[in-house]
Amino acid sequence: MNRVNYFFEDVKNCKHQLPAKYWIKQCVFKENRDLGCLNFIFCSDKYLQSINQKYLKKTYLTDVISFKHTPPKTILNNKDNAIFGDVFISIERVKENKITYKTIFAKELQRVMIHGVLHLIGYKDSSEKEKAVMRKKENNYIKLLK
Repeated sequence: MNRVNYFFEDVKNCKHQLPAKYWIKQCVFKENRDLGCLNFIFCSDKYLQSINQKYLKKTYLTDVISFKHTPPKTILNNKDNAIFGDVFISIERVKENKITYKTIFAKELQRVMIHGVLHLIGYKDSSEKEKAVMRKKENNYIKLLK
């Protein structure tokens, strides 16, 4: 399949700020994974908060939520390590993050996008040690864009 898709829900299209889809593919391959189909859904706080509440039973605002999908075996075509999933990203949270972390919107958006992908691959960020691993990977993958 090998696809990356961008969708916009309840926000203005910001395609000019998005990294090339090839970058996402490159990051996935560097993790020794195959790319199935990744959907990035860019949305508002309200939209993402409703997803957070409905599926995760949490009421707080967040910048990213990832949902892994398991496709039918016929689609996998013997690629058991292919990743399939949806990454929901609140554009409003990314704008707040850029102020908090003193960066630019495009760079913070890249960080949140790859963070969501790393979750789909299996990385966690519950402990300080796990957060440090994810942050290092995020930084390394963002450097690929230069």
